[in-house]
Parts: sequence; structure tokens; C-alpha cells
Amino acid sequence: MSQNLTQAYPVFFLFILFVNGCTTNSTTAETGTGEELIEKALEIHKRVLTVDTHADTPLRMIEPGFDMAERHDPKETGSKVDYPRMIEGGLDAIFFAAFVAQDIRDDDGNTRAKALCLQMIDSIVASTEKNPDLVGLALNPGDAYALEKAGKRAIYIGIENGYPIGKDLSNVALYFEKGVRYITLVHSSNNDLADSATDPDGTEHGGISAFGAEVVREMNRLGIMVDISHGNDSVFYDAIEMSKAPIIASHSNARAVTDHKRNMTDEMLKLMAENGGVVQLTMLSNYLREAPANPKRDSAVAALRANMKPASEMTQEERRAMRQAFNEIDEKYPNPPATVKHVVDHIDHIVKVAGIDHVGIGCDFDGGGGIEGVFDASEVMNITIELVKRGYTEEQIQKIWGGNLIRVFKEVQAVAEQIQSDGLS
Repeated sequence: MSQNLTQAYPVFFLFILFVNGCTTNSTTAETGTGEELIEKALEIHKRVLTVDTHADTPLRMIEPGFDMAERHDPKETGSKVDYPRMIEGGLDAIFFAAFVAQDIRDDDGNTRAKALCLQMIDSIVASTEKNPDLVGLALNPGDAYALEKAGKRAIYIGIENGYPIGKDLSNVALYFEKGVRYITLVHSSNNDLADSATDPDGTEHGGISAFGAEVVREMNRLGIMVDISHGNDSVFYDAIEMSKAPIIASHSNARAVTDHKRNMTDEMLKLMAENGGVVQLTMLSNYLREAPANPKRDSAVAALRANMKPASEMTQEERRAMRQAFNEIDEKYPNPPATVKHVVDHIDHIVKVAGIDHVGIGCDFDGGGGIEGVFDASEVMNITIELVKRGYTEEQIQKIWGGNLIRVFKEVQAVAEQIQSDGLS
């Protein structure tokens, strides 16, 4: 084992040495000792551009005193991403998603949502300006490579939930000017743009609304990626039909592997390939493996959530109390954790159905993501190790870890340039 690689990835080295010395069921598995495979994987991980398309870290960045340049203990703070842990995990680029939970859909609610969204976007930009030796704000596909070459992490901006757009189409251009490069149309409840996969009241628009269609067209015109994660099935089909550019699912998995309505069916995966888009695998256990029935846990979680404020409205003390309460539920009513093997099971399936050019990584750290072996940003290299174990080549791993997403990003920008050119001609 070379000294430089063990120093570069110190956090989970002993863990991955043990785990990856085990056998795998893959018929194309790489041969060699556990140590040799890890050596190979870490070298590949260091060479390729690694991009995570989804982290809800801005919710922490607006907390008073939270410093992204400091390494945080996830067990004490709940934090899964900071710049030191990105460096430890060899994570080159990340999309920080300004997430605003769905609330009342009226002028007051829309105004509050917009203000919070802008606050989070400003916090991302301020953090990059405060730490220019560590990171840089990225706006275009090539910025990730330029910053990697300069020894810095690339920080992109997304918006999770189109709710902060309200009913004002001009807000889309405002967010673009602020640096936003993808928008997740909807979240856990229906909004004015689209239907959610998980709204307890069911569908409202039958997919994407008439106003949502205008938003998609404006995103195409500006060069903002259309993200269909959290949307119901009709939202996916509408987006495929409406968008002139390839679409993305910033954090979604395969439904044939884990039957969850947030995941994508094989038909969707095939259409995503025809569309030229990409599905970014997420590290959320319930989307990765079938959990056994645990009604006592479900009841405890439901009771806790029923009396819980939105995270953006909590004080630091309330956040700590919330984390402690969830930790106590986990200890009292544990569910078996998802593992890195579950992640690559989903990757295997998507590659089989849609092809190697249509899968990527979107961990959902600080938004529920975090599994055994990839608990936070410092451990993302374990995905690469499992990929190497199963026989994926460096070229394939490069596509999964960033190449596919960057290709889509470039195509979205090319479509925007063409639309703007046609509009001027």
C-alpha cells in the first residue's frame, strides 16, 4: 500500500481493507488481493473527477457560527459535509442544494420561501469567497476541471423544490444569475409547478402544471438543468416530453431493485437513456434496500415529525434536541443499514437497463443520506472501491463519478445557446 494513498484516505482505511477483502457475487469481479484492489481503486478515485449532485448542506451554512472550513463530528452535529471531509474523501465537486420545505402556497408563503432560498444561496457564495484557498464557485461544466487542476473543490448551486419560484417566472432568471444550475421541480408535497411522488393527498396537476411547463421552457432557455427527483411518475414523463434538453434525476435510484415510489422504473430508465439524461444514485437507506416492517419505529418517527418545526426555523438548541431524539429512536428501534453494496447493486441495474452513460452519484448528505461505509463526504471513495471490485474500468468509473453529469450539463448549455440564438435571429 503506497504511503501517499493511505495518508490521502485515512478515515476508513481499515474498514475498507476488511470489507473489500471479502468475495463478491459479481461475475465480472476484479481479481487480486483486497489490498491490491484498494490500491487500484484509490488511484482511480484520485485521477477521475468526482461530482456529487446533491447535498442539503446550505441548511447548515445559514446556522450562526457554522464554518465549512472546519471538520465537524457527524455524531455530535449531524453534519455530513464540510471542506476538510470533501478533501479526505477525494470529492472534487458538489452541488449544494438550497432546500425550502413546502409551505402555504400564497403570496406570503412564496415571499418567505424566496427569502430563505436567497439566504441559502448567498451563504454558499459567501463561503466560497471566505475560503478561496480551498474552494471556488462553479458556474459552468469546465469550472470543475479547472478548480480540480488548481487543487480546489468546485461548489455548484442547485435549488431543491421549485416552491421559491412562487408564481413569478422572472424568479427563474434571478436564481440563474445568482448561480443556480439545476432546479428540482417539486419536493415532498405538490407545489404550483408539479406533483410530488409522496404527497399524501395524491396528484393535483396530473404531472407538470401549465405554469410548470413555462418554468421548464425558461430553464431550457437559460441553461438550468431540469431535475425530476421527488416528482411523481407523470412529472417524469411530462419533463421528458417538454424539455428540449436532457433532464436529470439529482438523487434517485432504481425501483426494480428497491420498490419505492421515489425510485425510477425500468421504463423510465430506458427513456432517460433515449433522452440523454442521467440518474444520480443517492445514499438514502430506504431507497437502497427493502427495510423489514418496523411499526414501532414508524410510529415514533411520525410522532416526532408531527411536532417538529421546519429545520430552517429551528434554533441550534432545537436542532441538537431533534438529532438526539432521532438518535434515540434509531437506538431503540434500529433498521438494518444500507451498505455500499446496495449502492452498486443499483448502479449495476441502471447500467444494465439504461447503459453506462446514464448513471451518476447524488448522495443527499445533510438531507437524510448516509449509509454504512458512506456515512459522510469523507467516505465516498468506498463507492469507487466497490465498483473496482465488481470489474468496472477506470473509463466507466469516470463516467459514473462525474463524466455523465458534466456531459448533460454541457448539452443543457448548448441547447440554451441555440434557443437564445434562434430568439435573436
